[in-house]
Amino acid sequence: MSDPNPFAERVLDLVERIPAGRVMAYGDIAEALQDGGPRQVGRVMALYGGGVPWWRVVRADGSLPPSHAVRAPKHYRAEGTPLRSGGERVDMTVARWTPDPEDVPQEPELPPVP
Repeated sequence: MSDPNPFAERVLDLVERIPAGRVMAYGDIAEALQDGGPRQVGRVMALYGGGVPWWRVVRADGSLPPSHAVRAPKHYRAEGTPLRSGGERVDMTVARWTPDPEDVPQEPELPPVP
């Protein structure tokens, strides 16, 4: 597998900053970064997300991708993540995290052209 590109590095950096017990939707991440979209964020998480708290990234309605349904709830219970009744979805009204602007990784600056 190749190394993550700058966009992927920014996605992973932001995911690492999501506090325990809080979540962001794939689209929330793209919006915060002002780059890409939910599918691009999902692709980054699928390829490189194993080393970051992947369970803190959910669908906009608080539901989990099928591949997360077994392992993510254990993390939610341990972190006290608010869940909706039935425990199958994250309560986005309570758990959604919006980063402060200084918490959003910026695009790397290009070196000056000589």
